Formats: sequence, C-alpha cells, structure tokens
Amino acid sequence: MASPQNEVDATARRGLRPRSDADLIAGLVFVAFGVAFGVASLGYTIGSLREMGSGYAPLLFALVLTGLGIGAIVKAYVSPDTHHPGELPPEDGSVGLGFERVHWRPIVFVVAALLFFALTVDGLGLLPATFGTSAIAAFAGKGMAPFRALLIAVGLTVGCYVVFVLLLQLRLPLLGEWLG
Repeated sequence: MASPQNEVDATARRGLRPRSDADLIAGLVFVAFGVAFGVASLGYTIGSLREMGSGYAPLLFALVLTGLGIGAIVKAYVSPDTHHPGELPPEDGSVGLGFERVHWRPIVFVVAALLFFALTVDGLGLLPATFGTSAIAAFAGKGMAPFRALLIAVGLTVGCYVVFVLLLQLRLPLLGEWLG
C-alpha cells in the first residue's frame, strides 16, 4: 500500500495537470456557455425575486451552469486517476480523455421523445403529448418494462397537469385539434 508521503511525491512530480481531461473539457464548455448566457441575459431586464424580468431566468441558468462547470474543473484536478489498477498509464504521464463507447439507445430515445413533443403538442394537446413524450423517453434506459414506462408516463403527465394548469394556472390546451 502506498504511503501518504509517496502520494504527495507523485502529485509533486505530476505538477498541476488535470487527472481527467474529460472533466476539464466538460467544465470549460459549461463555463463558456454559462458566461455566454450570463452576458446575453444582461441585455434584458433582470428585475427582482418578487418581480422577475425576462433576463432573470437566463441569468439564474447561467450562474448554475457556470457553477457546474467550475465544479467539473475542480473535479478534474482532485479526482483520482482514471486508469484502472494494474494498467500502466501512458508514458507521458497523462491519463487521456477516458471516453468510452457511445451508448446510442439513450440518445435516440431522448431525441425521439423531444421531437415527438415538438411535433405533436399543438395537434394533440398538453396531456397526450406529455404522455407520449414520457413513454418514449422512459425506454432510454436499459431493461425498461412496459408497465413501468406506463407508470412513469402517467406520473409525469399528472405532474405536468398539476404544475402547469392547476398551480401556475397556464391556459394550455389539454387536448388538441387532432383529437377533436
């Protein structure tokens, strides 16, 4: 087992280099988008917590995104090395990006769900479009049973109805033109 002194020596030899290039890149992208959203939101009225202006939500989103980016950057420097025990790191000492193969199933189902909602919310209305979107997106995970996907879709549809129609009192068509 390595002693704490050996770990300190290894860190000193490494210098201030990220242990995870993927986390560093993701963090930098998040910070860049956060700053861009923040700058763009300043062109709108921010308002206050009681009377939010049109720039309030984008500014809040920018702050959250920037915070997540900073967290990912910090994680890139303090997280343990990403190489597996018994596996030698590259000769230059870098760990590399560590990207794994792309999992297409979640990407395909989530994009299909978003497209379904965008293309059907006007014609079907809020409730059927939300139900269909939730049902499609539920299958993004491996091993999703149809009954469980049905429960998720029903729960999210009821949740959307409660939040948007009952609580926020938005006047959204519950059933669209296509359904009469």
